[in-house]
Amino acid sequence: MHALLPLLRTGWGWRAGSLVAARLPGSVSAGSRPGRAMALYHTEERGQPHSPGYRLFFKNEAGHYISPFHDIPLRVDFTEENGIPTKRARNDDYENLFNMVVEIPRWTNAKMEIATKEPLNPIKPDIKEGKLRYVANIFPHKGYIWNYGALPQTWEDPHRKDESTDCCGDDDPIDVCEIGSKVLSRGEVIRVKILGVLALIDQGETDWKIIAINVDDPEASKIHDIDDVKKYKPGYLEATLDWFRFYKVPEGKPENQFAFNGEFKSKAFALEVIKSTHEFWTAMLMKKCDGGAINCTNVQVCDSPFHCTQEEARSLVESVSSSLSKESDEEEQAWHFLGK
Repeated sequence: MHALLPLLRTGWGWRAGSLVAARLPGSVSAGSRPGRAMALYHTEERGQPHSPGYRLFFKNEAGHYISPFHDIPLRVDFTEENGIPTKRARNDDYENLFNMVVEIPRWTNAKMEIATKEPLNPIKPDIKEGKLRYVANIFPHKGYIWNYGALPQTWEDPHRKDESTDCCGDDDPIDVCEIGSKVLSRGEVIRVKILGVLALIDQGETDWKIIAINVDDPEASKIHDIDDVKKYKPGYLEATLDWFRFYKVPEGKPENQFAFNGEFKSKAFALEVIKSTHEFWTAMLMKKCDGGAINCTNVQVCDSPFHCTQEEARSLVESVSSSLSKESDEEEQAWHFLGK
């Protein structure tokens, strides 16, 4: 239990040895707007884009390979005093500041995901029956209508039934729809403010969709909760609900269903969902529950039984082919029109 104390003291963030990986460069006084973060993470491609063997690995500021699932902290508002991580004095923006890993940039179609079952969990293409998967363009939308990604250090436990949805988790980190004005790049790690959440029920599993905004977005200072999204981005939430309801229909599948009759829940509700999924992740990383096929190899969670050395991490990455495939599968540009 002593291994979990740093987690509890820092408000959900996992302490990596004697360092706090989420520390931001520079300092910001209490009450000020969070400063723009320097790039703490970098990516390295292996294989040919738009091919099954493509992988996007992550490195930290020191150039060491890490897992975006396990090694990037969930929260980013920590400092360290005498080797002990403590919460910095902050306003509500600091209280609500999280890391997001961008898997899919807005307006693109390729279904990309953190490879939860592979060592170091690179981003990889989603493949079904040997073919790359792309979301259909359903009029009037083109691809994903937000920057889409995940919160690190979260896990929707498939063995835990959610009391509010009466369904178990989908065995993935929790998904994020980032609604800011900038089209982001795959592999970016950004700081986001949580605004609300939608409960998609996908084949009987709870698949939470967090609504968030990049803290550096020009409108972030005036959008704080789900009602602000309705005020400043009218129609966006309705489009989001329609997108998730219909995106599988062109594949011949039925419309998706939602808990709460498709109601978007508040920031406070979303934060509780994130807290519980982080606790599930913590139990998995400490081998306190059955993670199934999830690969928990990590470099910075030193108390975890799945911890590996930097040298071992490098060997894992080097074992992945970096050759360029002659065949690539480019996404379709067709539009689908759905009847009423």
